[in-house]
Amino acid sequence: MPRVTPGRPHCDGYADTLLVGGQVLTLDRRGTVASALAVRRGRIAAVCDDGVVRDLAGPRTRVVELGGRTVIPGIVDAHAHMEREGLKRIRPSVSHARSIPELLEVIAAQAARRSPGEWIVTMPVGQPPHYLGGPHNLAEGRMPVRHELDCAAPEHPVCISAPFGHWGEPPSYTALNSLALQRCGIDSSTRPACSGVDIERSAATDEPTGVIVEYNGRPTVGFDLLRAVPSFTFRERVQGLRDSLAPYHTTGTTSVYEGHGSSPESIAVYRELHERGELTMRTSLCVSPTWVSPKDSEPAMRNWMAPFRGRGIGDAWLRVSGVYVGLGGDPAVVPLVHEALPDTGWTGFVEWANSIDDFRAYAWQAARHDLRLHTVVRDNLPEILDILADVDRVYPLNGRRWVLEHVRMVESERIPLIARLGLVIESIPYLTLWFRGARFLDTPDGGESFVPLRTLARAGVTVTCGSDNVPPSPFHALWSIVAREERTTGRVIGPGQRLDRITALRTMTSAAAYLSFEEHEKGTLEIGKLADLAVLSADYRTIPAEKIRDITSEFTMVGGKIVYDALGW
Repeated sequence: MPRVTPGRPHCDGYADTLLVGGQVLTLDRRGTVASALAVRRGRIAAVCDDGVVRDLAGPRTRVVELGGRTVIPGIVDAHAHMEREGLKRIRPSVSHARSIPELLEVIAAQAARRSPGEWIVTMPVGQPPHYLGGPHNLAEGRMPVRHELDCAAPEHPVCISAPFGHWGEPPSYTALNSLALQRCGIDSSTRPACSGVDIERSAATDEPTGVIVEYNGRPTVGFDLLRAVPSFTFRERVQGLRDSLAPYHTTGTTSVYEGHGSSPESIAVYRELHERGELTMRTSLCVSPTWVSPKDSEPAMRNWMAPFRGRGIGDAWLRVSGVYVGLGGDPAVVPLVHEALPDTGWTGFVEWANSIDDFRAYAWQAARHDLRLHTVVRDNLPEILDILADVDRVYPLNGRRWVLEHVRMVESERIPLIARLGLVIESIPYLTLWFRGARFLDTPDGGESFVPLRTLARAGVTVTCGSDNVPPSPFHALWSIVAREERTTGRVIGPGQRLDRITALRTMTSAAAYLSFEEHEKGTLEIGKLADLAVLSADYRTIPAEKIRDITSEFTMVGGKIVYDALGW
Protein backbone atom coordinates (compact mmCIF):
# COMPACT_ATOMS: atom_id res chain seq x y z
CA MET A 1 0.00 0.00 0.00
CA PRO A 2 1.25 3.52 -0.70
CA ARG A 3 2.03 5.75 2.24
CA VAL A 4 0.13 8.99 2.60
CA THR A 5 1.92 12.10 1.39
CA PRO A 6 2.50 14.53 4.30
CA GLY A 7 0.78 17.85 3.90
CA ARG A 8 -1.29 20.45 5.67
CA PRO A 9 -4.69 18.93 6.57
CA HIS A 10 -7.87 20.72 5.60
CA CYS A 11 -9.49 21.59 8.90
CA ASP A 12 -11.08 24.89 9.98
CA GLY A 13 -10.06 24.72 13.62
CA TYR A 14 -8.82 22.27 16.18
CA ALA A 15 -9.74 18.60 15.95
CA ASP A 16 -12.03 16.93 18.47
CA THR A 17 -9.98 13.72 18.40
CA LEU A 18 -6.58 12.75 17.05
CA LEU A 19 -5.45 9.16 16.50
CA VAL A 20 -1.68 9.08 16.14
CA GLY A 21 1.16 6.59 15.94
CA GLY A 22 -0.69 3.80 14.19
CA GLN A 23 -1.36 2.08 10.89
CA VAL A 24 -4.46 3.69 9.37
CA LEU A 25 -5.83 1.54 6.56
CA THR A 26 -7.86 4.10 4.67
CA LEU A 27 -9.12 1.61 2.03
CA ASP A 28 -9.28 4.47 -0.45
CA ARG A 29 -8.78 3.61 -4.11
CA ARG A 30 -5.00 3.91 -3.82
CA GLY A 31 -4.88 1.75 -0.72
CA THR A 32 -3.25 4.54 1.27
CA VAL A 33 -1.82 3.81 4.71
CA ALA A 34 -1.34 6.73 7.10
CA SER A 35 -0.05 6.94 10.67
CA ALA A 36 -2.65 9.38 11.98
CA LEU A 37 -6.05 10.89 11.42
CA ALA A 38 -8.10 13.72 12.86
CA VAL A 39 -11.80 13.85 13.65
CA ARG A 40 -13.83 17.04 13.81
CA ARG A 41 -17.60 17.39 14.12
CA GLY A 42 -18.19 13.72 13.47
CA ARG A 43 -16.17 13.51 10.27
CA ILE A 44 -12.65 12.77 9.12
CA ALA A 45 -10.79 16.08 9.05
CA ALA A 46 -7.32 14.81 8.14
CA VAL A 47 -5.49 11.63 7.22
CA CYS A 48 -1.75 12.14 7.28
CA ASP A 49 1.47 11.62 9.24
CA ASP A 50 1.81 12.22 12.97
CA GLY A 51 3.87 15.38 12.74
CA VAL A 52 1.33 17.10 10.54
CA VAL A 53 -1.84 15.99 12.34
CA ARG A 54 -0.55 17.06 15.76
CA ASP A 55 -0.81 20.67 14.57
CA LEU A 56 -4.58 20.23 14.93
CA ALA A 57 -4.38 19.50 18.68
CA GLY A 58 -6.09 22.16 20.77
CA PRO A 59 -6.70 22.45 24.51
CA ARG A 60 -9.78 20.21 24.34
CA THR A 61 -8.58 17.72 21.73
CA ARG A 62 -8.53 14.08 22.78
CA VAL A 63 -5.24 12.59 21.59
CA VAL A 64 -5.26 8.79 21.25
CA GLU A 65 -1.78 7.26 21.11
CA LEU A 66 -2.25 4.14 19.02
CA GLY A 67 1.09 2.53 19.80
CA GLY A 68 1.30 1.00 16.33
CA ARG A 69 -2.23 -0.42 16.35
CA THR A 70 -4.21 -0.87 13.14
CA VAL A 71 -7.18 1.38 12.36
CA ILE A 72 -9.81 0.38 9.82
CA PRO A 73 -13.06 1.94 8.60
CA GLY A 74 -16.00 0.80 10.70
CA ILE A 75 -17.36 -2.57 9.63
CA VAL A 76 -20.63 -2.54 7.70
CA ASP A 77 -22.24 -5.92 8.37
CA ALA A 78 -24.24 -6.59 5.21
CA HIS A 79 -26.48 -9.25 6.76
CA ALA A 80 -26.39 -8.79 10.52
CA HIS A 81 -29.67 -9.88 12.17
CA MET A 82 -28.31 -7.74 14.98
CA GLU A 83 -31.45 -7.62 17.12
CA ARG A 84 -31.21 -11.35 17.86
CA GLU A 85 -28.00 -11.05 19.86
CA GLY A 86 -29.52 -9.20 22.80
CA LEU A 87 -32.61 -11.41 22.84
CA LYS A 88 -30.36 -14.36 23.70
CA ARG A 89 -29.72 -12.77 27.09
CA ILE A 90 -33.39 -12.69 28.04
CA ARG A 91 -33.78 -16.45 28.38
CA PRO A 92 -31.73 -18.52 30.85
CA SER A 93 -28.71 -20.27 29.34
CA VAL A 94 -28.17 -24.02 29.77
CA SER A 95 -24.97 -24.09 27.72
CA HIS A 96 -22.89 -25.22 30.72
CA ALA A 97 -25.04 -28.29 31.35
CA ARG A 98 -23.30 -31.55 30.49
CA SER A 99 -25.90 -33.91 31.92
CA ILE A 100 -29.62 -34.05 32.60
CA PRO A 101 -29.11 -33.49 36.37
CA GLU A 102 -27.15 -30.31 35.64
CA LEU A 103 -29.88 -29.20 33.26
CA LEU A 104 -32.54 -29.86 35.89
CA GLU A 105 -30.58 -27.76 38.38
CA VAL A 106 -31.01 -24.77 36.08
CA ILE A 107 -34.75 -25.43 35.82
CA ALA A 108 -35.14 -25.82 39.59
CA ALA A 109 -33.24 -22.59 40.23
CA GLN A 110 -35.50 -20.75 37.82
CA ALA A 111 -38.60 -22.23 39.48
CA ALA A 112 -37.40 -21.05 42.88
CA ARG A 113 -37.38 -17.41 41.77
CA ARG A 114 -40.64 -17.40 39.79
CA SER A 115 -44.28 -17.38 40.83
CA PRO A 116 -46.18 -20.66 40.42
CA GLY A 117 -47.66 -20.96 36.95
CA GLU A 118 -45.05 -18.69 35.36
CA TRP A 119 -43.35 -20.06 32.28
CA ILE A 120 -39.70 -21.13 32.30
CA VAL A 121 -38.32 -20.90 28.75
CA THR A 122 -34.59 -21.50 28.27
CA MET A 123 -32.07 -21.20 25.49
CA PRO A 124 -31.17 -24.44 23.65
CA VAL A 125 -28.98 -27.28 24.87
CA GLY A 126 -25.46 -27.01 23.42
CA GLN A 127 -22.81 -24.39 22.84
CA PRO A 128 -23.55 -21.06 21.15
CA PRO A 129 -23.50 -19.76 18.52
CA HIS A 130 -24.27 -23.00 16.63
CA TYR A 131 -25.61 -25.35 19.33
CA LEU A 132 -24.37 -28.34 17.38
CA GLY A 133 -25.20 -31.79 18.66
CA GLY A 134 -28.24 -30.90 20.76
CA PRO A 135 -28.86 -33.71 23.27
CA HIS A 136 -25.54 -35.33 22.40
CA ASN A 137 -23.96 -32.58 24.51
CA LEU A 138 -25.49 -34.30 27.54
CA ALA A 139 -23.96 -37.41 29.12
CA GLU A 140 -27.20 -39.31 28.61
CA GLY A 141 -27.29 -38.49 24.91
CA ARG A 142 -30.95 -37.48 25.08
CA MET A 143 -33.23 -34.65 26.16
CA PRO A 144 -34.99 -34.79 29.53
CA VAL A 145 -38.54 -36.12 29.35
CA ARG A 146 -41.63 -34.52 30.86
CA HIS A 147 -41.56 -36.35 34.19
CA GLU A 148 -37.92 -35.41 34.84
CA LEU A 149 -38.76 -31.77 34.19
CA ASP A 150 -41.86 -32.12 36.39
CA CYS A 151 -39.64 -33.04 39.34
CA ALA A 152 -37.55 -29.89 38.88
CA ALA A 153 -40.53 -27.56 38.36
CA PRO A 154 -43.85 -29.17 39.26
CA GLU A 155 -45.74 -25.84 39.36
CA HIS A 156 -44.24 -24.18 36.31
CA PRO A 157 -44.65 -24.89 32.60
CA VAL A 158 -41.15 -25.56 31.22
CA CYS A 159 -39.85 -25.30 27.65
CA ILE A 160 -36.23 -26.04 26.75
CA SER A 161 -36.08 -24.44 23.33
CA ALA A 162 -34.69 -25.93 20.15
CA PRO A 163 -31.96 -24.06 18.26
CA PHE A 164 -33.21 -21.52 15.77
CA GLY A 165 -32.62 -22.08 12.08
CA HIS A 166 -29.02 -21.21 11.18
CA TRP A 167 -27.79 -21.85 14.72
CA GLY A 168 -27.39 -25.55 14.11
CA GLU A 169 -28.21 -28.46 11.87
CA PRO A 170 -31.39 -30.55 11.88
CA PRO A 171 -32.70 -32.37 13.77
CA SER A 172 -33.45 -29.93 16.58
CA TYR A 173 -34.98 -30.84 19.93
CA THR A 174 -37.52 -29.16 22.21
CA ALA A 175 -38.35 -30.52 25.67
CA LEU A 176 -41.54 -29.73 27.63
CA ASN A 177 -42.83 -30.76 31.02
CA SER A 178 -46.38 -31.93 31.68
CA LEU A 179 -47.79 -28.50 32.50
CA ALA A 180 -46.27 -27.06 29.32
CA LEU A 181 -47.77 -29.88 27.24
CA GLN A 182 -51.14 -29.18 28.83
CA ARG A 183 -50.89 -25.42 28.16
CA CYS A 184 -49.99 -26.13 24.52
CA GLY A 185 -52.80 -28.65 24.12
CA ILE A 186 -50.44 -31.45 23.13
CA ASP A 187 -51.75 -34.93 23.94
CA SER A 188 -51.95 -38.38 22.39
CA SER A 189 -54.22 -37.13 19.59
CA THR A 190 -52.09 -34.10 18.55
CA ARG A 191 -50.63 -34.11 15.08
CA PRO A 192 -48.36 -31.32 13.73
CA ALA A 193 -49.80 -29.13 11.00
CA CYS A 194 -46.36 -28.92 9.37
CA SER A 195 -44.37 -31.84 8.01
CA GLY A 196 -40.90 -32.72 9.30
CA VAL A 197 -41.93 -32.69 12.97
CA ASP A 198 -42.07 -35.68 15.31
CA ILE A 199 -43.81 -35.66 18.70
CA GLU A 200 -42.05 -38.44 20.59
CA ARG A 201 -44.43 -40.78 22.39
CA SER A 202 -44.26 -43.47 25.03
CA ALA A 203 -44.32 -46.94 23.52
CA ALA A 204 -46.50 -48.15 26.39
CA THR A 205 -49.13 -45.38 26.53
CA ASP A 206 -48.75 -43.41 23.28
CA GLU A 207 -48.65 -40.27 25.42
CA PRO A 208 -46.13 -37.55 24.49
CA THR A 209 -42.82 -37.84 26.31
CA GLY A 210 -42.36 -34.07 26.18
CA VAL A 211 -39.67 -34.23 23.48
CA ILE A 212 -40.40 -32.77 20.04
CA VAL A 213 -37.95 -33.35 17.18
CA GLU A 214 -37.90 -31.15 14.07
CA TYR A 215 -36.07 -32.07 10.87
CA ASN A 216 -36.76 -28.83 8.97
CA GLY A 217 -34.08 -26.27 8.26
CA ARG A 218 -36.59 -23.49 8.85
CA PRO A 219 -38.19 -24.09 12.27
CA THR A 220 -41.97 -24.44 12.39
CA VAL A 221 -42.66 -25.84 15.87
CA GLY A 222 -42.95 -22.46 17.57
CA PHE A 223 -45.72 -21.31 15.23
CA ASP A 224 -47.47 -24.69 15.15
CA LEU A 225 -47.34 -26.70 18.38
CA LEU A 226 -45.91 -24.16 20.84
CA ARG A 227 -48.15 -21.17 20.40
CA ALA A 228 -48.83 -21.04 24.15
CA VAL A 229 -45.11 -20.64 24.92
CA PRO A 230 -44.44 -16.94 25.56
CA SER A 231 -42.45 -15.20 22.88
CA PHE A 232 -40.70 -11.86 23.20
CA THR A 233 -42.77 -8.81 24.10
CA PHE A 234 -42.26 -5.48 22.37
CA ARG A 235 -40.44 -4.14 25.44
CA GLU A 236 -38.20 -7.20 25.54
CA ARG A 237 -37.39 -6.69 21.87
CA VAL A 238 -36.45 -3.06 22.53
CA GLN A 239 -34.22 -4.14 25.40
CA GLY A 240 -32.83 -6.94 23.27
CA LEU A 241 -31.88 -4.46 20.55
CA ARG A 242 -30.31 -2.18 23.14
CA ASP A 243 -28.26 -5.10 24.46
CA SER A 244 -27.26 -6.10 20.92
CA LEU A 245 -25.33 -2.92 20.22
CA ALA A 246 -22.31 -3.56 22.44
CA PRO A 247 -21.46 -7.06 21.11
CA TYR A 248 -21.37 -5.68 17.58
CA HIS A 249 -19.41 -2.56 18.52
CA THR A 250 -16.80 -4.70 20.31
CA THR A 251 -16.06 -6.34 16.96
CA GLY A 252 -15.65 -3.02 15.15
CA THR A 253 -19.10 -2.94 13.55
CA THR A 254 -20.50 0.56 13.10
CA SER A 255 -23.28 -0.10 10.55
CA VAL A 256 -25.64 -2.96 9.81
CA TYR A 257 -27.75 -3.78 6.78
CA GLU A 258 -30.78 -6.02 7.29
CA GLY A 259 -31.64 -7.13 3.78
CA HIS A 260 -33.48 -10.28 4.90
CA GLY A 261 -36.35 -8.00 5.80
CA SER A 262 -37.73 -6.63 9.04
CA SER A 263 -41.30 -7.14 10.15
CA PRO A 264 -43.46 -4.14 11.07
CA GLU A 265 -42.81 -4.82 14.75
CA SER A 266 -39.05 -5.07 14.19
CA ILE A 267 -39.01 -1.74 12.36
CA ALA A 268 -40.98 -0.23 15.25
CA VAL A 269 -38.38 -1.57 17.71
CA TYR A 270 -35.56 0.15 15.82
CA ARG A 271 -37.58 3.34 15.59
CA GLU A 272 -38.23 3.26 19.34
CA LEU A 273 -34.53 3.05 20.15
CA HIS A 274 -33.70 5.71 17.56
CA GLU A 275 -36.27 8.12 18.99
CA ARG A 276 -34.78 7.61 22.44
CA GLY A 277 -31.40 8.63 21.06
CA GLU A 278 -29.94 5.24 21.96
CA LEU A 279 -29.31 3.76 18.51
CA THR A 280 -25.52 3.94 18.22
CA MET A 281 -25.42 1.64 15.18
CA ARG A 282 -26.12 3.04 11.72
CA THR A 283 -28.95 0.81 10.53
CA SER A 284 -30.52 0.13 7.14
CA LEU A 285 -33.66 -1.99 6.97
CA CYS A 286 -36.01 -3.24 4.27
CA VAL A 287 -39.61 -4.30 4.73
CA SER A 288 -40.62 -7.90 5.34
CA PRO A 289 -44.20 -7.78 4.06
CA THR A 290 -47.32 -9.33 5.57
CA TRP A 291 -49.21 -9.83 2.32
CA VAL A 292 -50.06 -13.34 1.13
CA SER A 293 -50.61 -12.89 -2.62
CA PRO A 294 -49.71 -10.60 -5.54
CA LYS A 295 -53.29 -9.32 -5.41
CA ASP A 296 -52.63 -7.98 -1.92
CA SER A 297 -49.13 -6.72 -2.69
CA GLU A 298 -50.01 -4.44 -5.62
CA PRO A 299 -51.97 -1.85 -3.60
CA ALA A 300 -49.53 -2.22 -0.70
CA MET A 301 -46.52 -1.40 -2.88
CA ARG A 302 -48.39 1.41 -4.58
CA ASN A 303 -49.78 3.01 -1.42
CA TRP A 304 -48.37 2.36 2.04
CA MET A 305 -44.88 1.38 0.87
CA ALA A 306 -44.42 4.56 -1.16
CA PRO A 307 -42.04 6.11 1.45
CA PHE A 308 -39.66 3.18 0.98
CA ARG A 309 -39.15 3.67 -2.76
CA GLY A 310 -35.70 4.22 -4.20
CA ARG A 311 -33.25 5.07 -1.43
CA GLY A 312 -36.06 5.03 1.11
CA ILE A 313 -36.76 7.23 4.09
CA GLY A 314 -34.76 8.01 7.20
CA ASP A 315 -31.47 9.54 8.23
CA ALA A 316 -27.84 8.56 8.79
CA TRP A 317 -28.83 6.41 11.79
CA LEU A 318 -31.96 4.62 10.62
CA ARG A 319 -33.19 4.20 7.06
CA VAL A 320 -35.82 1.91 5.53
CA SER A 321 -35.81 1.18 1.81
CA GLY A 322 -37.15 -1.56 -0.41
CA VAL A 323 -38.81 -4.88 0.19
CA TYR A 324 -37.78 -8.46 0.80
CA VAL A 325 -39.41 -11.12 -1.41
CA GLY A 326 -38.61 -14.79 -0.85
CA LEU A 327 -38.90 -17.72 -3.24
CA GLY A 328 -40.15 -21.09 -2.02
CA GLY A 329 -41.19 -21.85 1.54
CA ASP A 330 -43.75 -24.10 3.22
CA PRO A 331 -47.39 -23.10 2.52
CA ALA A 332 -48.48 -24.79 5.76
CA VAL A 333 -46.34 -22.39 7.79
CA VAL A 334 -47.65 -19.10 6.38
CA PRO A 335 -51.15 -19.06 7.96
CA LEU A 336 -49.61 -20.03 11.31
CA VAL A 337 -47.08 -17.22 11.05
CA HIS A 338 -49.70 -14.66 10.12
CA GLU A 339 -51.91 -15.76 12.98
CA ALA A 340 -49.01 -15.12 15.37
CA LEU A 341 -48.27 -11.58 14.12
CA PRO A 342 -46.91 -9.19 15.26
CA ASP A 343 -44.75 -11.86 16.91
CA THR A 344 -42.13 -13.35 14.58
CA GLY A 345 -40.18 -15.42 17.12
CA TRP A 346 -36.43 -15.30 16.59
CA THR A 347 -36.63 -14.35 12.91
CA GLY A 348 -37.56 -10.67 13.06
CA PHE A 349 -39.10 -11.14 9.61
CA VAL A 350 -42.31 -12.70 8.26
CA GLU A 351 -41.95 -16.21 6.84
CA TRP A 352 -43.17 -16.66 3.26
CA ALA A 353 -44.26 -19.33 0.78
CA ASN A 354 -44.01 -18.00 -2.76
CA SER A 355 -44.22 -19.95 -5.99
CA ILE A 356 -42.09 -18.95 -8.96
CA ASP A 357 -45.14 -17.27 -10.49
CA ASP A 358 -45.76 -15.31 -7.30
CA PHE A 359 -42.12 -14.23 -7.19
CA ARG A 360 -42.33 -13.10 -10.81
CA ALA A 361 -45.40 -10.98 -10.05
CA TYR A 362 -43.76 -9.41 -7.00
CA ALA A 363 -40.59 -8.59 -8.95
CA TRP A 364 -42.57 -6.82 -11.67
CA GLN A 365 -44.58 -4.88 -9.09
CA ALA A 366 -41.44 -3.86 -7.19
CA ALA A 367 -39.83 -2.57 -10.37
CA ARG A 368 -42.96 -0.69 -11.39
CA HIS A 369 -43.15 1.05 -8.01
CA ASP A 370 -39.36 1.61 -7.72
CA LEU A 371 -38.98 -0.58 -4.64
CA ARG A 372 -35.58 -2.22 -4.24
CA LEU A 373 -36.03 -5.96 -4.22
CA HIS A 374 -34.00 -8.16 -1.87
CA THR A 375 -34.15 -11.93 -1.99
CA VAL A 376 -32.30 -14.95 -0.64
CA VAL A 377 -31.32 -17.05 -3.63
CA ARG A 378 -29.39 -20.07 -2.31
CA ASP A 379 -30.00 -22.60 -5.13
CA ASN A 380 -32.60 -20.60 -7.09
CA LEU A 381 -30.24 -18.25 -8.92
CA PRO A 382 -31.03 -19.37 -12.52
CA GLU A 383 -34.79 -18.93 -12.10
CA ILE A 384 -34.42 -15.58 -10.35
CA LEU A 385 -32.02 -14.19 -12.93
CA ASP A 386 -34.35 -15.18 -15.77
CA ILE A 387 -37.15 -13.21 -14.14
CA LEU A 388 -34.98 -10.17 -13.42
CA ALA A 389 -33.69 -10.17 -17.00
CA ASP A 390 -37.28 -10.01 -18.25
CA VAL A 391 -38.10 -7.19 -15.83
CA ASP A 392 -35.00 -5.29 -16.94
CA ARG A 393 -36.25 -5.09 -20.51
CA VAL A 394 -39.11 -2.84 -19.34
CA TYR A 395 -37.73 -1.34 -16.11
CA PRO A 396 -33.92 -1.09 -16.35
CA LEU A 397 -32.48 -2.40 -13.09
CA ASN A 398 -28.90 -1.18 -13.30
CA GLY A 399 -28.52 1.56 -10.71
CA ARG A 400 -31.39 0.34 -8.52
CA ARG A 401 -29.01 -1.90 -6.57
CA TRP A 402 -31.32 -4.86 -6.15
CA VAL A 403 -29.78 -7.41 -3.80
CA LEU A 404 -29.23 -11.17 -4.09
CA GLU A 405 -28.50 -12.61 -0.64
CA HIS A 406 -27.05 -15.85 0.75
CA VAL A 407 -25.56 -16.52 -2.67
CA ARG A 408 -24.04 -20.00 -3.10
CA MET A 409 -23.59 -21.59 -6.55
CA VAL A 410 -22.97 -19.12 -9.36
CA GLU A 411 -22.13 -20.58 -12.77
CA SER A 412 -19.62 -18.48 -14.67
CA GLU A 413 -21.94 -17.98 -17.66
CA ARG A 414 -24.43 -16.13 -15.44
CA ILE A 415 -21.99 -13.59 -14.05
CA PRO A 416 -22.12 -11.18 -17.04
CA LEU A 417 -25.90 -10.88 -16.57
CA ILE A 418 -25.46 -10.18 -12.84
CA ALA A 419 -23.01 -7.41 -13.72
CA ARG A 420 -25.21 -5.98 -16.47
CA LEU A 421 -28.23 -5.78 -14.17
CA GLY A 422 -26.16 -4.01 -11.52
CA LEU A 423 -27.16 -6.53 -8.86
CA VAL A 424 -25.42 -6.50 -5.49
CA ILE A 425 -24.26 -9.90 -4.28
CA GLU A 426 -24.32 -10.60 -0.56
CA SER A 427 -22.73 -13.69 0.98
CA ILE A 428 -22.57 -15.27 4.44
CA PRO A 429 -19.10 -16.83 4.13
CA TYR A 430 -18.66 -18.27 7.63
CA LEU A 431 -22.04 -20.01 7.58
CA THR A 432 -21.92 -21.01 3.92
CA LEU A 433 -18.26 -21.98 3.46
CA TRP A 434 -17.08 -23.10 6.88
CA PHE A 435 -20.22 -24.33 8.61
CA ARG A 436 -22.21 -25.89 5.76
CA GLY A 437 -19.79 -26.19 2.87
CA ALA A 438 -19.02 -29.94 3.09
CA ARG A 439 -21.35 -30.99 0.27
CA PHE A 440 -19.60 -28.59 -2.12
CA LEU A 441 -16.09 -29.97 -1.55
CA ASP A 442 -16.15 -32.41 -4.44
CA THR A 443 -18.02 -30.51 -7.13
CA PRO A 444 -16.58 -31.03 -10.64
CA ASP A 445 -14.82 -27.65 -10.60
CA GLY A 446 -13.43 -28.11 -7.08
CA GLY A 447 -15.80 -25.56 -5.57
CA GLU A 448 -14.77 -22.68 -7.84
CA SER A 449 -18.43 -21.87 -8.59
CA PHE A 450 -19.40 -22.01 -4.92
CA VAL A 451 -19.52 -18.49 -3.43
CA PRO A 452 -17.18 -17.31 -6.24
CA LEU A 453 -16.42 -13.92 -4.72
CA ARG A 454 -13.18 -13.39 -6.62
CA THR A 455 -14.69 -14.13 -10.02
CA LEU A 456 -17.68 -11.91 -9.27
CA ALA A 457 -15.52 -9.02 -8.10
CA ARG A 458 -13.28 -9.27 -11.15
CA ALA A 459 -16.40 -9.02 -13.33
CA GLY A 460 -17.26 -5.70 -11.72
CA VAL A 461 -20.01 -7.02 -9.45
CA THR A 462 -20.32 -5.37 -6.04
CA VAL A 463 -19.72 -8.15 -3.52
CA THR A 464 -20.67 -7.74 0.13
CA CYS A 465 -20.55 -10.06 3.12
CA GLY A 466 -22.36 -10.42 6.44
CA SER A 467 -22.20 -12.30 9.70
CA ASP A 468 -25.83 -13.53 9.88
CA ASN A 469 -25.30 -13.31 13.67
CA VAL A 470 -23.52 -16.71 13.66
CA PRO A 471 -21.48 -15.29 15.37
CA PRO A 472 -21.70 -11.46 15.30
CA SER A 473 -17.97 -11.00 14.71
CA PRO A 474 -17.15 -9.90 11.14
CA PHE A 475 -13.69 -11.42 11.53
CA HIS A 476 -15.15 -14.91 11.32
CA ALA A 477 -16.57 -13.92 7.94
CA LEU A 478 -13.30 -12.30 6.86
CA TRP A 479 -11.31 -15.41 7.85
CA SER A 480 -13.66 -17.54 5.75
CA ILE A 481 -13.22 -15.30 2.73
CA VAL A 482 -9.44 -15.52 3.05
CA ALA A 483 -9.15 -19.21 4.02
CA ARG A 484 -12.30 -20.86 2.54
CA GLU A 485 -11.82 -23.86 4.84
CA GLU A 486 -14.64 -26.29 5.56
CA ARG A 487 -15.51 -27.29 9.15
CA THR A 488 -15.53 -31.09 9.09
CA THR A 489 -12.40 -31.72 7.00
CA GLY A 490 -10.37 -28.52 7.04
CA ARG A 491 -10.20 -28.74 3.23
CA VAL A 492 -10.31 -25.62 1.08
CA ILE A 493 -13.37 -25.06 -1.10
CA GLY A 494 -12.46 -23.39 -4.40
CA PRO A 495 -8.94 -22.15 -3.62
CA GLY A 496 -9.02 -19.90 -6.67
CA GLN A 497 -11.83 -17.91 -5.06
CA ARG A 498 -9.82 -16.85 -2.02
CA LEU A 499 -9.60 -13.09 -1.61
CA ASP A 500 -6.57 -11.26 -0.31
CA ARG A 501 -7.09 -9.64 3.06
CA ILE A 502 -7.63 -6.09 1.91
CA THR A 503 -10.08 -7.06 -0.82
CA ALA A 504 -11.91 -9.19 1.74
CA LEU A 505 -12.08 -6.24 4.13
CA ARG A 506 -13.60 -4.07 1.42
CA THR A 507 -16.57 -6.48 1.19
CA MET A 508 -17.49 -5.43 4.74
CA THR A 509 -16.60 -1.74 4.49
CA SER A 510 -16.63 0.23 1.23
CA ALA A 511 -18.59 -2.33 -0.81
CA ALA A 512 -21.14 -2.84 1.96
CA ALA A 513 -21.64 0.93 2.21
CA TYR A 514 -22.75 0.76 -1.45
CA LEU A 515 -25.74 -1.32 -0.36
CA SER A 516 -27.35 1.69 1.31
CA PHE A 517 -26.18 4.27 -1.27
CA GLU A 518 -23.70 5.58 1.31
CA GLU A 519 -20.37 4.84 -0.36
CA HIS A 520 -19.62 8.59 -0.41
CA GLU A 521 -20.35 8.87 3.33
CA LYS A 522 -18.64 5.85 4.89
CA GLY A 523 -16.68 2.69 4.19
CA THR A 524 -13.27 4.37 3.79
CA LEU A 525 -11.26 6.74 5.97
CA GLU A 526 -11.07 9.80 3.75
CA ILE A 527 -11.40 13.49 4.46
CA GLY A 528 -15.03 14.54 4.73
CA LYS A 529 -16.44 11.08 5.39
CA LEU A 530 -18.15 10.02 8.59
CA ALA A 531 -15.74 9.22 11.43
CA ASP A 532 -16.80 5.57 11.76
CA LEU A 533 -13.74 3.50 12.62
CA ALA A 534 -12.28 0.68 14.70
CA VAL A 535 -8.88 0.18 16.32
CA LEU A 536 -8.06 -3.53 16.13
CA SER A 537 -6.54 -5.85 18.71
CA ALA A 538 -4.06 -7.21 16.11
CA ASP A 539 -2.60 -6.27 12.75
CA TYR A 540 -5.16 -7.70 10.36
CA ARG A 541 -2.69 -7.58 7.46
CA THR A 542 0.07 -9.67 9.05
CA ILE A 543 -1.46 -11.86 11.76
CA PRO A 544 -1.45 -15.60 10.89
CA ALA A 545 -4.59 -16.41 8.92
CA GLU A 546 -5.96 -18.78 11.54
CA LYS A 547 -5.84 -15.93 14.08
CA ILE A 548 -8.04 -13.56 12.07
CA ARG A 549 -11.13 -14.97 13.79
CA ASP A 550 -9.75 -13.85 17.16
CA ILE A 551 -9.47 -10.16 16.23
CA THR A 552 -11.66 -7.75 18.17
CA SER A 553 -11.93 -3.99 18.34
CA GLU A 554 -10.28 -2.17 21.22
CA PHE A 555 -11.79 1.20 20.35
CA THR A 556 -14.83 1.84 18.15
CA MET A 557 -16.09 5.22 17.05
CA VAL A 558 -19.31 6.11 15.23
CA GLY A 559 -19.68 9.63 13.93
CA GLY A 560 -16.78 10.74 16.08
CA LYS A 561 -18.40 9.40 19.26
CA ILE A 562 -16.81 6.58 21.21
CA VAL A 563 -19.17 3.60 21.42
CA TYR A 564 -16.61 1.12 22.73
CA ASP A 565 -13.30 1.64 24.53
CA ALA A 566 -11.51 -1.36 26.02
CA LEU A 567 -8.33 0.58 26.82
CA GLY A 568 -9.73 3.56 28.66
CA TRP A 569 -8.65 6.05 26.03
